[in-house]
Amino acid sequence: MEDLKELLKKHIDEDLLIKLTKDLVSIESHPLIPCQETACAEYIKDFFDKEGIPCYVKEVKDGRCNVVATYDSGVPGRTIMFNGHTDTVKADGMVDAFNPWIEDGKLYGRGTSDMKGPLASIMVAMKALKDTGALKAGKVVFTGVADEEQNSIGTIDILETGVTADAAIVCEPSELKVCNGNRGLEWFRFHFIGKAVHGGEQAKGINAIKKAVDFINAMEEKLIPDVFARGGTVNYGVIHGGTQLSTVAGECELLVDRRYTQDETYESMYKEFTDLLDELSAKDPKFHCEMEVLDVSVMKEGYVHEPAFTDENDDIARITKKYCVEINGEDHKVELLKAWTDAGLLSTYAKMPVIICGPGLMENCHALHEYIPVDHLPKAALIYALTAIEFCGKE
Repeated sequence: MEDLKELLKKHIDEDLLIKLTKDLVSIESHPLIPCQETACAEYIKDFFDKEGIPCYVKEVKDGRCNVVATYDSGVPGRTIMFNGHTDTVKADGMVDAFNPWIEDGKLYGRGTSDMKGPLASIMVAMKALKDTGALKAGKVVFTGVADEEQNSIGTIDILETGVTADAAIVCEPSELKVCNGNRGLEWFRFHFIGKAVHGGEQAKGINAIKKAVDFINAMEEKLIPDVFARGGTVNYGVIHGGTQLSTVAGECELLVDRRYTQDETYESMYKEFTDLLDELSAKDPKFHCEMEVLDVSVMKEGYVHEPAFTDENDDIARITKKYCVEINGEDHKVELLKAWTDAGLLSTYAKMPVIICGPGLMENCHALHEYIPVDHLPKAALIYALTAIEFCGKE
């Protein structure tokens, strides 16, 4: 195995990894760009075409495209999928966001960690497997998907078009540690309806802000402690209410982020909120609240932001962790990623074992100074290549 590792290292070119990452970062793929991810998808296809690895670009919706590449050893074996998204968030004040540069061993630019650096590592890993002939059995599938930052239409299209595997690695930045899943996610809007009157006649009005406070207090007392004890979270992140100081607030809006675990269901998570609202309404006839899922959180019909979970002793988790520890030089605890990823879709709807493992730091994603450590890129490519060889070669 040591000889194989050294052989692969010789075919994992750090300069190429830097070039690919810089090129991908310079191809803007945020929501303000027409056909948002398509130019990135075409760039990736050009790379695989030149390497002789079969690849195609497929439109998903409104000119937005996925890119899928497959390297087949030609010998029966298992199939591993490497999944990464080609979209990014907007620059949001980041200077030179799309003119990447290196400073102190860090490659800066929008999308370096989230997740064009990880995409480059998969691409180079597949090139190394082909150039060395080290993949003796099975297939490696690359899925570069659109829209992960919003409604995940890209990975949903992967599911619906039958692109599948025996296991998948979602290559989101995890500091080269194995995460065996992520919590589920939903974003809710609570619209509290009161009665607006002059502030001097408060008794004749219904203060919607007060009703929102009642709901927050009820969550803090009856819901949030249990949710946190189960490993989930509730975060009320935005509140708007009222019109002016001298008027009793007739309306108030509260936005809540809810993360739930594999031990819960979407339905049970949803019902906890409606039960609490029903309880408050029964106690207070003036309490009126309408609850809905935020539009930005609504996926294609039939899909929600489900959690992902794979046992850490499953082959894909065990093998990947072994190489992470070996290549990165430090042990780590396998645990859930704190953010939601498309692993939730692959795990729930494709019923495949899925882990999350990639170069870069989650804390840098969407940040004003997003970067990826340059040395993460070749390490990730080597981890991916070695994992693919061992996983695909097992019965």
